Amino acid sequence: MHTLQSAPATRPALLQRAADFPILSRPVHGKRLAYLDNGATTQKPDAVIEAERGFYRHSNANIHRGVHWLSQHATELYDAARTSVQGLLNAASADEIVFTRGTTEAINLVAQSWGRPRLTVGDEILVTHMEHHSNIVPWQLLCEQTGAVLKVVPVEINGELDMLAFDGLLGERTRLVAITHVSNALGTVLPVAELTAKAHAAGAVVLVNGAQAVAHTTVNVQAIGCDFYAFSGHKLYGPTGIGALYGRRALLDAMPPWQGGGDMIHTVAFEHTTFAPSPQRFEAGTPNIAGAVGLGAAIEYVRGIGLERIAAHEHALLEQATAALADIRGLRLVGTAANKAGILSFLVDGIHPHDLGTILDSEGVAIRAGHHCAMPLMTRLGIPGTARASFALYNSPADIDALVAAIHKAQRMFGTRGA
Repeated sequence: MHTLQSAPATRPALLQRAADFPILSRPVHGKRLAYLDNGATTQKPDAVIEAERGFYRHSNANIHRGVHWLSQHATELYDAARTSVQGLLNAASADEIVFTRGTTEAINLVAQSWGRPRLTVGDEILVTHMEHHSNIVPWQLLCEQTGAVLKVVPVEINGELDMLAFDGLLGERTRLVAITHVSNALGTVLPVAELTAKAHAAGAVVLVNGAQAVAHTTVNVQAIGCDFYAFSGHKLYGPTGIGALYGRRALLDAMPPWQGGGDMIHTVAFEHTTFAPSPQRFEAGTPNIAGAVGLGAAIEYVRGIGLERIAAHEHALLEQATAALADIRGLRLVGTAANKAGILSFLVDGIHPHDLGTILDSEGVAIRAGHHCAMPLMTRLGIPGTARASFALYNSPADIDALVAAIHKAQRMFGTRGA
């Protein structure tokens, strides 16, 4: 990740990849589509669309069970996708990768399979004010089930984590630290390796929500040192309904299954059932095989471009957009941390974010408006929500120009100061 205060001396050449994404060529309301809602989901390149389509056309069969060629071929594709995830995260082994429906299911898996058997009354789970609901609600449910207590690290008004408060809340009763890598609402990049080291020194296990990180920067779970890392494929130019959980092998091997069913067993008898080793024990039933194949294709696509090149491209866009929006009278940026990813949240005087989003949509500009599944953060900042523009590898300066022009139109329509 790059910081706004340490821009490269020479601006990197911008990527020209929009042609890889067929949906970007369709007009919206008769206007060129400027898709700036990548924090919610990214669009899919032809390589991913064709990989999933090709699986159903040429390779479809159930995995791990058949002796026929097609089943073995499908299993090879599924296993290759797991290896792609291992490479993306630099996990020590493909056996440390569990396929899930996405980040939310991965976090719930850890809560119920790792947390529920271990936590007890008075144990503490530490989260931050900037967490997505998917990294809050599962821990609330776990606390209700076990008697554990949820502790919250506050965020500064500029969107940075209060590190002194983190140190003060981390204690001998802390069993788990669950933190985001990148805030989906503010773009703040947390120092996850530093936080992980502190948590481990206190004897706590660490889960990192990487949903907003994997498509935008190189992720190395061994360098971070975290115990669990979760992400969703659809934010990485991959299909919906597929994601992954990285877990340290020793932890996964000690965790009981979360769900029971086919393909996660070793032997089944009415008297007793034994389970397959990890990761298979956590993948009950027929998985999203085509989704895994599509995710593997998405990973190979971004790695083929280069995550460092993608990060530099998005940082250049972030700089341009930050400067352009800062020049609009009546517009206030929300979240100005020094270390940010390509996400800009903002408010425009006199215009509700939902109204702003609707007007921008009429101009072909797709943004997100609302609380971004981060209601506690919005409460902390004293606002109901924001408008959010988030960047991806296919965005261009023209998209920023369209965003600025559409904001000016909204101000003229509402007769606000910036008109």
